[in-house]
Amino acid sequence: MHNKYVTIAQNTVQKAKAAGAAMAEAYLLSSKDLAIEVRNGEVETMKLAEDRGLGLRVINDGRVGFAYTTEFSAGGLDQVVHRALANGAITEPDKFYILPEITEKYPELDICDPAIRAATVEHKISMAVEMENTAKTYDKRVKVIESSSYQDAEVEVSIVNSLGMQAHYQGAYCGIYLSLVAGEGEDSQTGFAMKYGLKFAELDPASIGKKAAERAVRMLGAKSVKSQRAAVVLDPYIAASFLGLLAPALSGEAVQKGRSLFAGKIGQKVASDLVSIVDDGRLPGGIASAPFDGEGVPTSETILIEGGLLQGFLYNTYAAAKEGIRSTGNGVRGSFKGTPEVGTTNFFFRPGQTSPQQIIKEVKNGLYVTEVMGMHTANPISGDFSLGASGIWIENGEFSKPVRGAAIAGNIMELLGSVDAVGNDLEFFGGKGAPTLRVASMSLSGS
Repeated sequence: MHNKYVTIAQNTVQKAKAAGAAMAEAYLLSSKDLAIEVRNGEVETMKLAEDRGLGLRVINDGRVGFAYTTEFSAGGLDQVVHRALANGAITEPDKFYILPEITEKYPELDICDPAIRAATVEHKISMAVEMENTAKTYDKRVKVIESSSYQDAEVEVSIVNSLGMQAHYQGAYCGIYLSLVAGEGEDSQTGFAMKYGLKFAELDPASIGKKAAERAVRMLGAKSVKSQRAAVVLDPYIAASFLGLLAPALSGEAVQKGRSLFAGKIGQKVASDLVSIVDDGRLPGGIASAPFDGEGVPTSETILIEGGLLQGFLYNTYAAAKEGIRSTGNGVRGSFKGTPEVGTTNFFFRPGQTSPQQIIKEVKNGLYVTEVMGMHTANPISGDFSLGASGIWIENGEFSKPVRGAAIAGNIMELLGSVDAVGNDLEFFGGKGAPTLRVASMSLSGS
C-alpha cells in the first residue's frame, strides 16, 4: 500500500493540518499516455506524454480552498498548502462541503493488464498498420485513410484525507481507432470503427479495419428520402451518443440547480418499459472502472432508470450532503488540476433480449441511423434535439438503400418513451455504451 505517492500525499495532508486546515485531502495522479498514428504503413506521429501532479483541497468552516502542484519537493508541497489555504480564505462558506469518511472496503478490480506495458512499440505500430491494410484490401473503393491510430494509457491514483482515508490504485487501458473515406465517381462517404478496452489481447485490428471499410462502402450512392413519420433504428454508436444528452440531466447537481428535465420525477415513468439506464463504476472490463472515484468514495452500480421508471441520480459527496444521502461514487476528476464534479463512469443502456437482425426484420418502413450531425446543439435542459442523420433505409425488414441528408427532430423524453425494441448487442465506445434501440416512430424530414 505504501508507495512513494501515498507517502507524498500523506505529507501534504499533515503539512496542511499543521498550517491550520481543519480538513485536508491530497489527490495525486501520475499518468503515461502513448498515441501512435500511421499513414501508408509508416508512423506519422508518435507521442508519449507523462503527467503527474497533486491537487490539494482544504476545508475550514465550510470554506474550500484548492490548489495544485507538479512540484513534489518539500518547498513545492509547502507552497501548495499555502496557496490552498489562501484561496480558501476568500471563498463563501457552504456547510455541505465535507470530505468523505470511508468505512467499507474497495472492490477488487482487474483494471491493469500487464500485457499493455509488455507489448513492444513495434507491435503497437503493426496493429495500426494492419487496420489500414485490412481496410484497403477489403474494397478497392476505400480511397483515403484519414486516421489509423493506436493509443494506450497507464494511470496511478492516490488519495489521502485527514479523516483517515488512504487509497491507491493503478489502471491502464488501450484502444485502436480507424476512420476512412470510400469513393465512387463523384461520391465519397466516411466510415469509422474503434475498440477501447482494458485487455490488450482483445484488440482485433483486422475486424476494426473491415468494420470501418464496410461502414463507408455501404453508404456509397446515398440519396435523400421524402419527409414522413417512420420507425427509427439507432445503431449502438448513435444510441450511445444520446447518452451524452442524458448524462447532465441525471446528475444530482443539475437537479439541485433546476437544470434537469428529470427533476421531481423519481418513481415516475420517464421511458418505455424496455429502457434501463445504469452507471457502474466497477463494471468488469469497463474502461472507466476504478475502485474509487476522485474523492476516494468506493464506486458502485447506480441504477438510474429501470423498466422505464426513474430511480435516482448521480452524486458526489457535496451534492449528496445537500440531500442528506451518500455519494454514489460519481465524484469525477478530469485531472489533478480540478476538484471532483458529478460525472458518469461506465454509463449505458442495459441490453435487451432481441437480436439486432430481428429488430430490423420487424420494421416495415424505417431508417437505420448510423450517423448524426449536430448532437452538441441539442439542449440538455429541455431535451429538444434536431439532428442531421444518415443511414440505411429499411423496407419490409430488409436493408434497401443508403440515405443521407435526412433530419430527425424531437425530444429525448419522447424518444425514450417510444423505444419499442432493445437489442442484445451492448457495445461500449469509451465510457458510454448502448445496444441497438428501435424507436416506434419519429418525424423524419427529407427532401
